[in-house]
Amino acid sequence: MRLFVAIAIPSEVRDSLSVILNDLRVIAPKGKWVRTENLHVTLKFLGNADPQKLEQIEGALKTVRSSQPVTLDFRGLGFFPNEKRPRVFWGGMEASENLRPLAESIGGCLHQIGFPLEKWPFTPHLTLARFDPPGLPPALADAVKRHSSDNYGEAIVREFHLIESKLKSTGAEYTTIQSFPFVAES
Repeated sequence: MRLFVAIAIPSEVRDSLSVILNDLRVIAPKGKWVRTENLHVTLKFLGNADPQKLEQIEGALKTVRSSQPVTLDFRGLGFFPNEKRPRVFWGGMEASENLRPLAESIGGCLHQIGFPLEKWPFTPHLTLARFDPPGLPPALADAVKRHSSDNYGEAIVREFHLIESKLKSTGAEYTTIQSFPFVAES
């Protein structure tokens, strides 16, 4: 089973992003666009995992805690690795300082049960589209510049989710396996 750990985003943010994404899809139809209902903030991608390891994964994730909720302010658009040869088109966010340690804690507890640590520093973002081969229609670059500082909403998050991804010809289909509150109830 193909798994990842993520934060869900509120429907208000999805709705706000869907307005611009509908316009941008028309400009760059060759991009592999993420369906709006699938938008999330990935904290750790596990990849293919043995289903027999699921209980161990869930047990490790239950240990992750934070003293405060994570706050997210969704704003801005950009490209990885850069605008000249983009592979990924992303929506940005400003996150509270405890998001990075939360992601590192998730990575650390999963590393203890055999999953590799990340090679790159954690960069919170929403993957909006992928380009293969890398390339960017000039009209998309212009549209992104016009919307680069738009604000798409905010969220206060108290839980993350273990999600299974099934790849289909119509796009990825996500199923939440379990949710994990990481802030103690007061």
